[in-house]
Amino acid sequence: MTHAREQLIDHIKADAVFHGDFTLTSGKQASYYIDLRKVSLDHRVAPLIGQVMTDLIADVADVVAVGGLTMGADPIATAVLHQAAARGIAYDAFVVRKEPKDHGRGRQVEGPDVRGKRVIVLEDTSTTGGSPLKAAEALEREGAVIAAVAVVVDRDTGAKEKIEAAGYPYLAAIGLADLGLSA
Repeated sequence: MTHAREQLIDHIKADAVFHGDFTLTSGKQASYYIDLRKVSLDHRVAPLIGQVMTDLIADVADVVAVGGLTMGADPIATAVLHQAAARGIAYDAFVVRKEPKDHGRGRQVEGPDVRGKRVIVLEDTSTTGGSPLKAAEALEREGAVIAAVAVVVDRDTGAKEKIEAAGYPYLAAIGLADLGLSA
């Protein structure tokens, strides 16, 4: 395990895991909630996320951009963009809106032109895989090629299987066991 990954796990455990009764985006009930925005928007932790995620996707060939469904993926994509650039790797970042804009250019995917380009869909915490799949669908309508889906924390509740069944490689930096949790 890299030092950055160890530090990231420590920050998530300390600042982003909440215990109680929670309703997840999926509608499922959970006894804990992982609020990665508590750390992904923290100046100490965002660089760690960028380092860990850049390491995670390093072997995926010919990727030119990273991003995902707003809002969970936005700080992750920005962290990867900056940490990759510090290593001399050129990843642009994109944002996928939940719905196309109803004004201006009416775009759903914001940022660089992704047509014909290999991209990685990012997500902060994955439960059902719904957000990355929605992002992938919008990106494919724009002509992008989905090289992989990469998540910071996998809740081990079926997202991996659902995303792989849709035909996308699935990469996760941290699992529940790393955080001392279980599904």
